[in-house]
Amino acid sequence: MDAHAVVSSRSWKIALALTLAVALGGVPAQAQQDPQAQRLEETQAQRQQVQPGNNAPVWREVRREGEHFTTIKGPEAGVLIHSLGQTWREIRNAWIVPIVGWLIVIAACAIGLFHWGHGPVRLEDKPTGRLIRRFTTVQRVAHWGLAISSCILAVSGLIMLVGKHVLLPVIGYTLFSWLAEISKGLHNFVGPVFAASAVLMIVVFVRDLLPAAGDLGWILKVGGLLSGGRLPAGKHHAFHKLWFWGSVVILSTIISATGLVLDFPTFEQTRAVMIVMNIVHAVAAGLLMALSVTHIYMGTRGVEGAYEGMRYGYVDETYAKEHHVYWYEDVKAGKVETEMAEGTPEAPQVLQAARS
Repeated sequence: MDAHAVVSSRSWKIALALTLAVALGGVPAQAQQDPQAQRLEETQAQRQQVQPGNNAPVWREVRREGEHFTTIKGPEAGVLIHSLGQTWREIRNAWIVPIVGWLIVIAACAIGLFHWGHGPVRLEDKPTGRLIRRFTTVQRVAHWGLAISSCILAVSGLIMLVGKHVLLPVIGYTLFSWLAEISKGLHNFVGPVFAASAVLMIVVFVRDLLPAAGDLGWILKVGGLLSGGRLPAGKHHAFHKLWFWGSVVILSTIISATGLVLDFPTFEQTRAVMIVMNIVHAVAAGLLMALSVTHIYMGTRGVEGAYEGMRYGYVDETYAKEHHVYWYEDVKAGKVETEMAEGTPEAPQVLQAARS
């Protein structure tokens, strides 16, 4: 029998088998095609003709099918693509990145305008050389631990958040990839230091920064800054208290809690939890960075004598009298125990030691 006859015989047998199968209830399982798969194949074929290389229908199907088989154990380990990931990406790129970026720019511009129009707040009288200890060593360690870790996290976080839009077009892919990788490592390792410093700062400062009568009026009058005068205040004025409770207690706690969830996925967090934590973390961090611009300026260039007080712990009597007169009067009357010294804040000669 020649080859043509063999092929004809086999074709005839296959056709007969298919005819009998249809007559008895359908084609065999191997010959059937799932209607959904067939539609997917047809859709993909059409897509390849119009947009070669676009596999969107395939990936939509992967997302829709849910979990797949995997040997890796863990929550959602079998989910290849999570639909919430695209939602998170849209929220991050369309809302969080521009809002956080412009919020920081606006805060910096506002401080620049204030410095240009008003200038730093100078002492009206000359320093006396008589010093009062305002901050203890523990308080300064807590403050600078939080301040330094905040700056590292702010810079590294901004590189990861807006660097693709700001730095990448300028420095290129190679340098930006190294910078982003270093930023990620710093951010993950410095985060716990920030959280520990925030807890320590709350513990050592909370007693001195409790709300008091007169704080609301001080805030409404901006401490007398707009009227050209200075309203009396205690050891910490109302803006210090607002900064402490709003930025340190509330925002730093939110940032620390969400950051630890993102940094240590040891409790089998799902992707939905990580996405929510990431959004809350970015929003709270953006607000803290914008507020920190004002705090950093006022604590360094904005108010004469403020930086020396936090760096060395001592302030001159002139500074205490002009900015915190109620506290100064309590110190002079012996109601508040602290250390008295003479000289300059960076080189004090202690005259009287008391409980600080």
